[in-house]
Amino acid sequence: MNALIGKTPFFRLLLPLIFGIIAGAIFPGILSVSLPTALAGLSLMLLSFFIRPDDQFRFRWLFGAGVCLFLFSLSLYQFRQHIESAELSPPDYGQYNLGVVLDIPEVKPRSIAVNVKTASPGKKKVILYLEQTDEARGLNPGDEIVFLSKVEPFRNFGNPDDFDYAGYMKNKGFAGSGYIPAVDWQKTGRETKSIPIMTQRFRAKALDFYRSFDLENDAYAFICALTLGYKVHLSNDLQEAFRASGTAHVLALSGLHVGIIYAVISLLFSFFGKSGYGFIIRQWLVILTLWAFVFIVGMSASIVRAAIMLTLFSWGNLYHRSGFTYNSLAAAAFLILIFQPSYLFDVGFQMSFAAVFAILFFNPLLNRLYRPPNKVVKYIWNLFCITTAAQLGVFPLVLYHFGTFPTWFFITNMLVVPLVGIIIYVTFPLIIFGLLRSLEWDLITVLYTFFQWVEKRLIELLLRIVYISESIPFAQISDKKISFLQLILLLLFIYSFTRFLFSRHARPLITSLAALLLFQFTVTHKNLTRPAPQLTVFNSPGQSEIAIFHNNKRHFTEIPENSFISHPEKRIFLLSDADFTTYHTDKQFPLDILILSQQASFDIEQLLALFRPSKIVLDSSLPRYAAVRIAQECRTLGIEVHDVTEKGAFSLNF
Repeated sequence: MNALIGKTPFFRLLLPLIFGIIAGAIFPGILSVSLPTALAGLSLMLLSFFIRPDDQFRFRWLFGAGVCLFLFSLSLYQFRQHIESAELSPPDYGQYNLGVVLDIPEVKPRSIAVNVKTASPGKKKVILYLEQTDEARGLNPGDEIVFLSKVEPFRNFGNPDDFDYAGYMKNKGFAGSGYIPAVDWQKTGRETKSIPIMTQRFRAKALDFYRSFDLENDAYAFICALTLGYKVHLSNDLQEAFRASGTAHVLALSGLHVGIIYAVISLLFSFFGKSGYGFIIRQWLVILTLWAFVFIVGMSASIVRAAIMLTLFSWGNLYHRSGFTYNSLAAAAFLILIFQPSYLFDVGFQMSFAAVFAILFFNPLLNRLYRPPNKVVKYIWNLFCITTAAQLGVFPLVLYHFGTFPTWFFITNMLVVPLVGIIIYVTFPLIIFGLLRSLEWDLITVLYTFFQWVEKRLIELLLRIVYISESIPFAQISDKKISFLQLILLLLFIYSFTRFLFSRHARPLITSLAALLLFQFTVTHKNLTRPAPQLTVFNSPGQSEIAIFHNNKRHFTEIPENSFISHPEKRIFLLSDADFTTYHTDKQFPLDILILSQQASFDIEQLLALFRPSKIVLDSSLPRYAAVRIAQECRTLGIEVHDVTEKGAFSLNF
């Protein structure tokens, strides 16, 4: 670790940046200390310049400490500013707002999802779900619209197995969302022009141009994701197939894609030569073209990381230095986080940097194990080493975030990755000849038809490999989610034990075994303290969903309408028929929990003539207006009520 820190100055700058972001996330009220900390850091840096020459070595830490304090406060301030920009002020439903369309509108089953940035003073990023009309479908990035404010903050459903959607959208910079009927919005006729908007418009035209390739739906969706980073058209089945086969990284633009694009761009400008001023011009043209591509495809964390590293690689070429090092990786992370601190919590950011770090660490070690006799074997061996190295660094993160891991990843990637490269290379002449078809030359038509046929066959082959890999028995290990502590211990074990295998030093062996022991201890503790099964009424909008929740899974059992639900201690009754209130009884039936479902016409006074419940649970199938009315009546009568839509899932231990 000391050697790593000593040889990577950007790593030393990156650490306080990360600590500041984490502090801002954990302690929301810590923003008040950012200014004093920044001033203290600047004071230390300034003080270091006034130290006598004889004492400079003894106090050499002053400048570094000042830089660390300043970067800590800067990242803390930046992160809190980002979080506050994604917080929505109380909604004003009678107010009209102006907004600018940021991205390509996405067609949903019942609406058109549009990412919009509202005008000042708010300037919030929101998602508007517009009623499906021809005007909504015709919106383009940069169009200004006026809409009646019906935007609300994002909310989680409150289920025990929920994904933190509200936190995810906040990290993305979005403050809220709302459904806007056709009568409550219209275009103003004005357009905003900026570099991000223009690149999104270009992207939209490229998507339309790809339609002329006459590809099947899955093939079209795949080529859009592969070359433009546009994944909206990918079906759920196709995405799941890539995940299960361990090739999901192919769908997310990253170093693999950018490296191929970089190679093509470098080849296009190769006529400038390999030395002198021509070589300098070539490198700068490559860098500018590469970043133009990055803007077009959306500037995700993984692609920005790859672009920064390739930029450093190009600069390294000018000065005859290596561009792919731990320091360049740390520099990429530093430059991203200083402008977008929320990326630290982005899964794509974490996996992208973990994969590259693992390649830099493991790949040289794996390459020592075997010396290929020829170029073909060398290519296969290098591909195997890079794939294995990347997976060694990524799979703990995959277990932490998703609880799954593809078992046949190394075989699938050895088949898919070369095909991805060929497909991207074939796409370039296909685009060129597609643009030249308007000339109506027979040669161009023949060449376009040939490359179109090749593109189709290659994509079909790749998708077939992915689907076959997914269908192989034990293709994916699932339900193995680990905690954050287990993630740290597993990473520590992998890196320490690998270091021991190649160095034969005792310290990494002791570290790895200690990490493994602690990891096993956490697994044992988790098994011994596993939560009891729970009867749970889930918050599923518009549906009645009741199941046993155990081991982070929903276990459904058939529950008839108007029936008792089995429980060892509680008397629970599910009522979903308002006609039940026509019955009469001389004595109330005592209940611990009464679950009301589906019907909007429940009358609490009539129900209390039949039942004497300790608590009433309103499930999410009840119409909203009915749930609000019933909840108010319950509070008036002093009956405890749990509205699943408002408060989240209701759970009861068995």
